Amino acid sequence: MGVYLSTPKTGKASEDGENERLRYGLSSMQGWRATMEDAHAAFTNLDDSTSFFGVYDGHGGNEVSKFCAKFLHQQVLNDEAYAAGDLENSVRKAFLRMDEMMCGRKGQKELELLRGKVGQSTSNVENLQKTEEDYGKDVLSSDERTHSDYSGPSSGSTACIAIIQNNQLLVANAGDSRCVMSRKGKAFELSKDHKPDHAIEKKRILDAGGYVQYGLVNGSLNLSRAIGDMELKQNRSLPAEKQIVTANPDIIKVELSEDDEFLIVACDGIWDCMSSEQAVDYVKQQLNSEKKLSVVCERAFDRCLAPSSGLEGCDNMTMIVVQFKKPLGSKPSSSEQVVPSLQ
Repeated sequence: MGVYLSTPKTGKASEDGENERLRYGLSSMQGWRATMEDAHAAFTNLDDSTSFFGVYDGHGGNEVSKFCAKFLHQQVLNDEAYAAGDLENSVRKAFLRMDEMMCGRKGQKELELLRGKVGQSTSNVENLQKTEEDYGKDVLSSDERTHSDYSGPSSGSTACIAIIQNNQLLVANAGDSRCVMSRKGKAFELSKDHKPDHAIEKKRILDAGGYVQYGLVNGSLNLSRAIGDMELKQNRSLPAEKQIVTANPDIIKVELSEDDEFLIVACDGIWDCMSSEQAVDYVKQQLNSEKKLSVVCERAFDRCLAPSSGLEGCDNMTMIVVQFKKPLGSKPSSSEQVVPSLQ
């Protein structure tokens, strides 16, 4: 089977939800691709004060994106830093923890299980008790590691998550999925795409013993950060943050205000076809006549879908729109600060 289908699969898997502070809609569509490798997670109430939204765009298979959709938010919630009020540290550790988990025996078995579940939804956690028992709250001990030649999955996934906690918004990103907010009606980008030709990314790649050819890491991967892709993380003398490809996310924190209308979290199947500003403008226009946010996502797919294979608009598409309910009761935007944590 080739990369593209003879006709696109335009069926859409959609859902909507809300709590007292926000409402969301999401959708995903396979499109022209031969397989669906995206996954997502959406929880309005991860705990009493926290909402979580994530988009995971797989490459080389769908098992890593599904793994992230099933476990990443749980690792944030279970980390001791989260209990201590350090959301940023718990998120960073959760991203890196995905690779550690997938290299263990239980993680390898979980990947094999997920690989056989093509087409099943990963937006909801299955068997949370089993998750706690299998993976727990601490880093995998050495006796849980595989004793074979298995070094982890060769496939990988982007990860772009948005966490709303009270009036704080944290966005963490590894890869080229993207989070954009409509602030005063304009696009406010909350993540940057990680590409091998970017100066900071290229330096890390070269320092770790890799190379960039034709805009690709080691001539094969068009991302410089991702979860998985363990073949590009095998330099034993370097920490995870300095490998050729790293899961270490960029993290940005902002304080929400009355000026903030909605978030868009989406994979590059959207961003290949729309700029951040175009996507914000499109959602704003749709909201004038359509209140169901999942329908807004579905219409964005129809707009982006290519008329034939081989053109922009042929990728899998996943999009989440999160709309804030008024009033937020936060400080005016003039007193806000954006606090980046870039590696």
